[in-house]
Amino acid sequence: MMSNGFNPNELHDVTHFEIVGDYTICVRFDDKTEQTINFEPILHGPMFGPLRDLALFNQVKLDCDAGTLVWPTGADIDPTVLHDWPCHVDAIVKRREQFLVLA
Repeated sequence: MMSNGFNPNELHDVTHFEIVGDYTICVRFDDKTEQTINFEPILHGPMFGPLRDLALFNQVKLDCDAGTLVWPTGADIDPTVLHDWPCHVDAIVKRREQFLVLA
């Protein structure tokens, strides 16, 4: 048993996505599940902050080699984090909010 919770049998890749609203993407994974994710709360800091420009945010692409979404700013998110978004979103938002304090 691994102490860090990492299970290599539970890695996931993004296979498809669709922009369904402002800053919101429906993401489909290799296990046929999907998550509809509102990214707006995490769009802070040098990598993700520029994506508050909706035109730039909407330039998201699927990087098939990495199996995840990528933006022209170089921003990306681990596909397994996207897959398990409800388990990670609060920690990500808290981390991103640190950039608001520094601004």
